Amino acid sequence: MSNSGLIWSSGTAYNPELLAQYIGGKSALVAQGGGQRSVFTAGVLDAFLYSNFDPFDEFYGTSAGALNLCAYLCRQPGLGKSFLLDLTTDDRFFNLFSFIRQKHYIGLDWALNQICSAPYKLDIDMGLSVLKDRGAYAAVTRADNFQDHYLPLLGNNWFDVIRATCAIPNLVSRPIEISGKAFVDGGVSASIPVQEAWRREARTIIVIRTEYPEPTVSDEPLEPIDKAVWYKSPIDHIQSFWSEQIDKGKKSVDEFIEERLLQNRTDITKQHLDLLNGGRWLFGADNVYRLSHLLGNRLDAGLADMIMVHYQTYALTQEFIAAPPEDCFVLQIIPDQPLRSSSLMSNPDELLFDYQQGLNAGYRFVSEYQNLLAMHCKEKSEPF
Repeated sequence: MSNSGLIWSSGTAYNPELLAQYIGGKSALVAQGGGQRSVFTAGVLDAFLYSNFDPFDEFYGTSAGALNLCAYLCRQPGLGKSFLLDLTTDDRFFNLFSFIRQKHYIGLDWALNQICSAPYKLDIDMGLSVLKDRGAYAAVTRADNFQDHYLPLLGNNWFDVIRATCAIPNLVSRPIEISGKAFVDGGVSASIPVQEAWRREARTIIVIRTEYPEPTVSDEPLEPIDKAVWYKSPIDHIQSFWSEQIDKGKKSVDEFIEERLLQNRTDITKQHLDLLNGGRWLFGADNVYRLSHLLGNRLDAGLADMIMVHYQTYALTQEFIAAPPEDCFVLQIIPDQPLRSSSLMSNPDELLFDYQQGLNAGYRFVSEYQNLLAMHCKEKSEPF
């Protein structure tokens, strides 16, 4: 079995003896983005908090994944769940018809202001005390060259960092400026920033996923993601609405993808497409294109290149997770079954169901990790 594995609430697919060999090295916790689907991540992290479990040396998150990590570091169980269940379901955060008719963007600033105030009140001071000299980073994407960057969480500019990692193209009015540079959603280039954790020498990398892979692990590397899988994969409720509204006279998504793939094959000198980090946008790359059609925006070169960056980098990330370098082990925490919630417009029952899936998977992981730690200590104590 390879140095990659899966764990969910009712089962596992990994080699515990092999993973135990990596336990003594630097560890990292990586939280994928996913909008309201990150309620699963909130459940996993709450299970960690209720179990007083925090063996990690560094933390990496994107979008709602980064916000969930803040709640975890600030030792506030239930805060990530409340943000998604209470605030992102409020019309002041997002209303589809107001968005379409009047271009009312998502109320990200409103929601973040709420989370900083009573009754939620994110405890940044506690988070800094808990973090101490460990690193915690939010993935963001440079708006000018689409390269991934990693900004420290829980600093003096915490509010702007969270705004930047959540700045979904076309759902926010403009990129977020930090220190003179403009950033958009980290999911464009790195919504699963596992490679960055490895580059910073993490050797046990735990990834909380908000997608549902099949719970099997193969010794063979995954094939690069086929474009048909990429843009025809299951799409959230909102996309079905967008699809019905697309002007029939405009270029189809299929034609657009074929054109961009052909251009990419013949233009390998585009440096900003040569990225190592992968991710998935909140809605998926093709949905950004569809949304531009819906709003009557022209598909400019910047948006087209963003879509290609997303496509290429996500494929690279999938390959990395399936077949990591030999000096690290990647273990993914996944739901028992496909998440019922969507990126947006989920109902409370769906969110609560997925939160419970996260709690169950989190408790299972804690139990497995404690067994691994005991196995690691036993191996160290045995004489040669």
